[in-house]
Amino acid sequence: MGGEVEDEYFSDGITEEIINALARIKALKVTSRTSSFFFKKKNIPIQEIGKTLGVSAILEGSVRRAGATVRITAQLIQAEEDFHFWSETWDRKLENIFEVQDEISLLIAEKLREQFGHFEIQEHLVEPSTHSMQAYELTLKGKFYFNKWNPEDIRIAIPYFEEALKIDPNYPDPYIGLADSFGFLATTGYMPYVEAWQKSAEMTQKALEINSELPGAYYQMANFAFFTTGNYSKAMQDARKAIALKPTHVEAQQFVSYMYVLAGNQEASRMHLDIALSVDPLSQETLFFNGYFDYMVGAYDQSLDKLNQCLDHNSKNLPAHTIKCYCLLKLGRYEEVLHYFDDFPPEIIVAGDRTGLSTLAYILKNDKENSRIYLDKLTEEASQPGGFRADSYLYLCYGAAGDADQAFAWMERAEKQNPAFQLIHLPDPLVDPIKTDPRYKALCERLFVETQDPAPTKNKKNLLEADTVSEYTQRMLEHMQEAKPYLDPGLSLRTLASQLDIHPNQLSWLLNESLGKNFNEFVNQYRVEAFKEIAKDPKNDHLTLIGMAYDSGFNSKTVFNTYFKKETGLTPKQFLKDQRSDS
Repeated sequence: MGGEVEDEYFSDGITEEIINALARIKALKVTSRTSSFFFKKKNIPIQEIGKTLGVSAILEGSVRRAGATVRITAQLIQAEEDFHFWSETWDRKLENIFEVQDEISLLIAEKLREQFGHFEIQEHLVEPSTHSMQAYELTLKGKFYFNKWNPEDIRIAIPYFEEALKIDPNYPDPYIGLADSFGFLATTGYMPYVEAWQKSAEMTQKALEINSELPGAYYQMANFAFFTTGNYSKAMQDARKAIALKPTHVEAQQFVSYMYVLAGNQEASRMHLDIALSVDPLSQETLFFNGYFDYMVGAYDQSLDKLNQCLDHNSKNLPAHTIKCYCLLKLGRYEEVLHYFDDFPPEIIVAGDRTGLSTLAYILKNDKENSRIYLDKLTEEASQPGGFRADSYLYLCYGAAGDADQAFAWMERAEKQNPAFQLIHLPDPLVDPIKTDPRYKALCERLFVETQDPAPTKNKKNLLEADTVSEYTQRMLEHMQEAKPYLDPGLSLRTLASQLDIHPNQLSWLLNESLGKNFNEFVNQYRVEAFKEIAKDPKNDHLTLIGMAYDSGFNSKTVFNTYFKKETGLTPKQFLKDQRSDS
């Protein structure tokens, strides 16, 4: 929210920073930027949002900038029952924006833990990568345009990242932004392939020299290893490093899934894809990878459905058009493929695709005359400068025709010229006729060096020893009875931990493990009992229900009603009516 439309980049950036900060807590599943932002400025019921995203809580808020100050509001909503259990507003100076982000993220994490149960929280969730507000804002602008995911806006983003680095050359985020941008331009063909990937690698390396623990940098290194040298093992290693640093790194999860399905490890591929889907269920990119997985495992109808959804959203999604045609070919719908591009604008058709797909269609429909004509045409296109796209279809065509000698001869040539295409095309379902050839298995074993996901980490030790658990539990219960801290409506887990002289992580663990309750359940049971005592006293007959609730330590009518019903099975009105009829 702001006076200027162009300030949207700032609110988006702050929001994404808080998302990333909360995602650092490994016990939390935090929906990523793409799926969260889908609901921006849309009037959709909270329960529907929670169900769509598969989350228990919704974080809702706003960012309003005015001059050198910023106002940030946030509220947490229990998604299933749609009740607000916490809200806060911050008015701060922009110069302290990183401290504000850390403060907000920590408080949100605390309130989630109080409501839903134990997880450990670090001392800080936001570590500033620059002290220059100007460089930070320029980087936010770059990210804003980069996230539009089209070549024109990415070319707008690049100068912002470059300007940020002029101000602070030790700021890693703009380097990652540039690496992402050049990688995008390389894979979409809007910049010379080798030049763009070299620039991407250079920017990634500079980011890692500043901070060697950047998941985005390792994701870029994985792309570089895969798409430039065809080094499957190195790409897998780097992508898994990104995931180890940030398990919710959706792009890295998708990429690992993609590499596993190429290698024929469908179970591992599905597992990583499901993680990506759980974190980013509304992402078009994730939807495409889901459709590609279905294609690779032979579920062609399901793949078509997902790819059509991608194309409904973005008719210029070139990879979706290509894999859709592959599905149509596998389903025997050859005429559709032959006329697929008839009504397409020229800019959507990648050079080589039309000839390659037509050749495949004629081969699979056993039209020998047209197969020969189009294969000659495809070979001619492949021999021209910039004909690598047409060239990549030759392997698919030879494989589909069952010409194993020509197919594997192409593979030998590709190893020297375009090794990434070896990895991408070798296991494609279109070449099923040659997969019984011993050379196919030998190539798979050599190119797809088997790598296993790291073994799950062992459960961490209990935060308290058994004898300490008993001692601390007793101390806590006595404190609740004697000091009655629950009567303070502002009581938090952190303040109660301070009163008990134990760490908040230990208190959270103690409540869950020793009493089987989260903080709010534990404290509000005392408040419910306090309300009952107040309501039973005839001297309080003049008080309203909400007045007695506030005197019991509740600070919200909704929270009071929710917890009272949960504890007693009655509404407060029913309880009061029964109480007074008994007396």
